[in-house]
Amino acid sequence: MRRLSTPAPAAGPRAPGSRAPLALAVPALLAIAFLLMPLAGILARTSWGELGTHLTSPGVLEALRLSLLVSFWALGIALLLGVPLAWLLARVSFRGKALVRSLVLLPMVLPPTVGGVALLLGFGRRGLLGPWLEDSFGIVLPFHTSGAVIAATFVSMPFLVISLEGTLSGLRTSYEETAASLGASPVRVFCTVTLPMVAPGLAAGAALTWARALGEFGATITFAGNLPGTTQTLPLEVYLLLQDSPEAATSVSLLLLVIAMAVLICLRGRWTGATADRPARTVRPADAPDDPGLPVPPAAVRAEPVTDPADEAPAPGERWPLHAEVTGFNRLTLHAGPGTTIAVVGPNGAGKTTLLRALLGLTPRARAALRLGDTDVSALPPHRRGVAWVPQDGALFPHLTALSNTAYGLRAHGTPRAEARRTAQQWLDRLGVGPLAHRRPAQLSGGQSQRVALARALAARPRLLLLDEPLAALDQTTRAHVRHTLRTHLAGFGGVCLLVTHDPVEAVSLADRVLVLDDGRALQDAPPAEVTRHPRSPWVARMLGRNAWPGTATGDGLTLTGGGRLVLADRLPEGVRALAVIAPEAVSVHLARPAGSPRNIWPGTVREITSAGSRLRVLVTSDQAPDLVAEITPSAALELGLADGVSVWTSVKATEVSVVTL
Repeated sequence: MRRLSTPAPAAGPRAPGSRAPLALAVPALLAIAFLLMPLAGILARTSWGELGTHLTSPGVLEALRLSLLVSFWALGIALLLGVPLAWLLARVSFRGKALVRSLVLLPMVLPPTVGGVALLLGFGRRGLLGPWLEDSFGIVLPFHTSGAVIAATFVSMPFLVISLEGTLSGLRTSYEETAASLGASPVRVFCTVTLPMVAPGLAAGAALTWARALGEFGATITFAGNLPGTTQTLPLEVYLLLQDSPEAATSVSLLLLVIAMAVLICLRGRWTGATADRPARTVRPADAPDDPGLPVPPAAVRAEPVTDPADEAPAPGERWPLHAEVTGFNRLTLHAGPGTTIAVVGPNGAGKTTLLRALLGLTPRARAALRLGDTDVSALPPHRRGVAWVPQDGALFPHLTALSNTAYGLRAHGTPRAEARRTAQQWLDRLGVGPLAHRRPAQLSGGQSQRVALARALAARPRLLLLDEPLAALDQTTRAHVRHTLRTHLAGFGGVCLLVTHDPVEAVSLADRVLVLDDGRALQDAPPAEVTRHPRSPWVARMLGRNAWPGTATGDGLTLTGGGRLVLADRLPEGVRALAVIAPEAVSVHLARPAGSPRNIWPGTVREITSAGSRLRVLVTSDQAPDLVAEITPSAALELGLADGVSVWTSVKATEVSVVTL
């Protein structure tokens, strides 16, 4: 018995199963009765005592055999032709796409007899293609079993195409793109990733196609005729029996009705995109720890990761410097030697992910003329570039276990199964998820999934490694361990790694250089220490915990873009654009206007107080200056009586302001 949940608020949407308005319930019940009445008529008029006799008569058995033969052949042809067509409509943009989709839908709305006439004029002996088929191959379709197959395929294949196209359209392309980045060819991606993931939609479309082909009548009788043992299927048998034996016709109609209802009940609404009733699955949070019953992986309790031959530095010939000229939305040049890790930072929309996708050859927004080592891979498809990618969501293949996911890239490159699985297990052990090797992604937390995705990319041993916020879903303890493992691997990596991150600790601890992007352009490309000392982007300065105020030099200070004026210790040329960077610990907070040396003083109001380790960060807003963050001790905050809404004064010495010209 289902447990009742807490009622939704009155103002919210009506909960499923709640009482419907009478004005809608009555027409709905009439519609159900209207649809049910013909079915009830068949059940009421069926001669149940003679049902076995009617269904086992020679004519009915022969028609049933022929119907099964025709419907399964039609299903096979629909799968052979319809699956690629559905993929084309879902994945490829081309001129005339709307017209092609209309052609697919046409047999579903076309009267069946009109469809039969169209088939006759297209494939008949006097049709457009019929004479050529007869003269060249001796194939005559009308009034032949093959003609019945063609007619059934024509009217039933749209069900497969439409169902599968809808499922493919709902499948995130990141799965296929990630598989390609691991070295899988388009055919391998389609067979090992796309088809398994759309299997429910494919099965639903196939079942509907078979059921529609089994019940086809109008196009068959018009195009293929009604020849016993050749084209006389069960629907045509029903048509003949209505004239000579109505009771037998009712029995055969009941058989077709039962088959159709059985198919629909088994599908349980899947062809409409509805989900079947299933027990709710509890999703573990991103930072949930492993199950208590699992053994603790050795890598999780040791400072050094597990080592094996795969960890050794690459041979001298396996060195892959990076040279890239990126055009389009992103406009920049990248040069990096083997073993270099570049942290890519910037605000949302700056072009970080677009840069990675351009290097993979996956986006029309930007194009990269890419050279890895001595090889120009610009014209190569993604699976032949040797570029591995870990997207933000990890994109683990849900139908594969963690072990199979990790071994995927190795298998795509031809590594024997046993060796690929052994290497994959070693990588999972190093990242602390070895005991989870036989779990599927749905059984992993977000942090565990991200570590498996990282292991999958590293196991493929790429020439260029692209990581899009790979540690974002990890808790602090796990992040430190995985960061150490990643740093150890990257130290001996013969290629280049681009790491998109919003975490300054990752940028400083993992990267040799920091590339700052804004609006697709490179604002700064320098070692982490240089970017930390002299950030050229307000966003980067704030990411590092600093106050960053852009402005224009005038006299002895800056006229701030956000309003107000800042006095500087050193003069800048008039009109120069510059960025003033102020450390939070350099900001003083007072209850009254301070006297003495500070040359920058503003009144303000406390808007937020947050914890930053052993200190507090106080956000102060002012009408005379941009928002300012001060960092003070808890005892100082208590002494000042700081709280949201308290009026204060802030001050900054001119000598405490760092200025970077833009």
